[in-house]
Amino acid sequence: MNTFKTLMTAAALAVTLPFATSAVAQEFPLEAGEYTEVSGIFVNDGAEFQYAQHLADNWVRLQEYAKTQGWITDYEILINVNPREGEPHIYLTTTFAAFADKAEQERRNTQMNEFAQRSVQQLISESGDRAEYRTVMSSMLLQEYTPR
Repeated sequence: MNTFKTLMTAAALAVTLPFATSAVAQEFPLEAGEYTEVSGIFVNDGAEFQYAQHLADNWVRLQEYAKTQGWITDYEILINVNPREGEPHIYLTTTFAAFADKAEQERRNTQMNEFAQRSVQQLISESGDRAEYRTVMSSMLLQEYTPR
């Protein structure tokens, strides 16, 4: 029974830790940092070059633009060299310091569409076209924590 209580206490701490008060947060040995969004992408056999071309031409160009605007701090294309059955072939990461509020996000979307020289309808259609040879399998949002 004592082990059960310990596990329940640990679970309660894990759930409440992100919402800790400032006094408790100052005692916590780790400090919150940037966020990294990770998308896991499966690419159909034979479409690797086509998707790599999209990433090199379009995706990187938009990521570089977002970086110059200060919206993101970094991005990466990571290839799963030895994917097992059911694992993504590619991981795309985007790192940023904080979330934008609604008004700022709408401003960024408008600015990005102008930079891309595409309407929202065109961008959605192009994403749908890529669905013929790639599948977004997963998406994670991670937050960096560093020792105080």
